[in-house]
Amino acid sequence: MEEIIFRNASFEDLPKIVEIYNSTIPSRMVTADTENVSIKSKIQWFNEHNPENRPLWIIEDNQKNVLGWVSFSSFYGRPAYKGTVEISIYMDESSRGKGLGKKVLKYCIDNAKNFEIKILLGFIFLHNEPSLKLFRHLGFEDWGTFPDVAVLDGVERTLKILGKRID
Repeated sequence: MEEIIFRNASFEDLPKIVEIYNSTIPSRMVTADTENVSIKSKIQWFNEHNPENRPLWIIEDNQKNVLGWVSFSSFYGRPAYKGTVEISIYMDESSRGKGLGKKVLKYCIDNAKNFEIKILLGFIFLHNEPSLKLFRHLGFEDWGTFPDVAVLDGVERTLKILGKRID
């Protein structure tokens, strides 16, 4: 498998980030958004990330093709939670199902300490078995279940919270 490269996202990457995000909406597996989001609607979210403690990384191959993105987002917005982040991994359609998610998640685990992060959280729908399997494979444990909290196309969906302590 070829090498993947992580770099800090720039504002110029936002259209591609949104394109990749929107490409996951129809599957009803990854996000609770039910319609495409706009670039404008994601500007504040983008600005909440920074290379010092809340990275947003673009994932590229050796030819600088964007394979996906990953972010560490603040949990619950209170100072006492500054060591806890939600991790979000979104791969381009052409990059899914190739084992890249494992490399991305491992990179995040290995680099979390550099950002003073002690807890990684994944918010994953119960019916998203591939993502649950990936996170559990790398040591995440079930920390919470929110039964039937989302309705996607008339179907109630359960949200799992998986957590991993970084020592």
